[in-house]
Amino acid sequence: MQLKSLLYLLVPIAVLFCSSNVSKPANDPYKTKNNHHHNDDYKLVWADEFNNDGPVDSKNWTYETGFVRNHELQWYQDKNVYCEKGNLIIEARKAHEPNPNYVAGNTDWKKSREFIDYTSGCIKTAGKQSWKYGRFVMRARINTHMGLWPAFWTLGEKGRWPSNGEIDIMEFYREKLLANIAVGAAQPSKALWFSNTRLILSFNDADWSNKFHTWQMDWDEQSISLYVDDILLNQQPMKFLYNRDSTGINPFQQPHYILLNLAIGGDNGGDPGSTDFPNRYEIDYVRVYQK
Repeated sequence: MQLKSLLYLLVPIAVLFCSSNVSKPANDPYKTKNNHHHNDDYKLVWADEFNNDGPVDSKNWTYETGFVRNHELQWYQDKNVYCEKGNLIIEARKAHEPNPNYVAGNTDWKKSREFIDYTSGCIKTAGKQSWKYGRFVMRARINTHMGLWPAFWTLGEKGRWPSNGEIDIMEFYREKLLANIAVGAAQPSKALWFSNTRLILSFNDADWSNKFHTWQMDWDEQSISLYVDDILLNQQPMKFLYNRDSTGINPFQQPHYILLNLAIGGDNGGDPGSTDFPNRYEIDYVRVYQK
């Protein structure tokens, strides 16, 4: 979810399209499912089912506030995040409000904007809950209109980004899902990305964006694997996931915390001008399992 334009290590997977006249080959990588991963020794250690209407549980979550990252258009605030009818709602809205941090002539993008044109929400378990290794699962519905940038991701507790490690279990923008893992590059404050993408159209389901889907990460001492609806999107051995600076630290050998957010525009999200607001990111549950 942090800025992707710095330094990439792309791990390509061919995106295949279905039609009535074209069939997928037998070795289509998107037919590869982890069919046995539910029959193992993982046990539930933490969950938020969002069953109580109103604010999120303060024992689990804190809020981000203001303009935060990636030159995104939204101002984060707690009033855009709430539980309703068993779901967590993160709602993006149009606005026209003065930026309380505005400074005329300032070159900092967070202070140079005179007005707030959009509001949305970001919550995280930082300082509340964190885990080293496990299975992280979210069931959610995401809107795939242009300009929207929802994510379900983790950051390491120690170190500055990106050397603390980032895992994007679910990220969407500009018609594609992303499954990303980032470590620190040799250059300070730059990321080395292990990334895979998949176009929403490749699911061959015109109703895909209206349905709830399940995203999952399996993370252990050997590898990190990222799935959507049991379809493997990205898998990386831990032996490759070390910072390329002088420390050589693997940032995934420490606890990580969870973030849930709905961003708008910015460096990657695209132009939201044709998208209707308000717009929702709806989350049924988030669960963590460990052995």
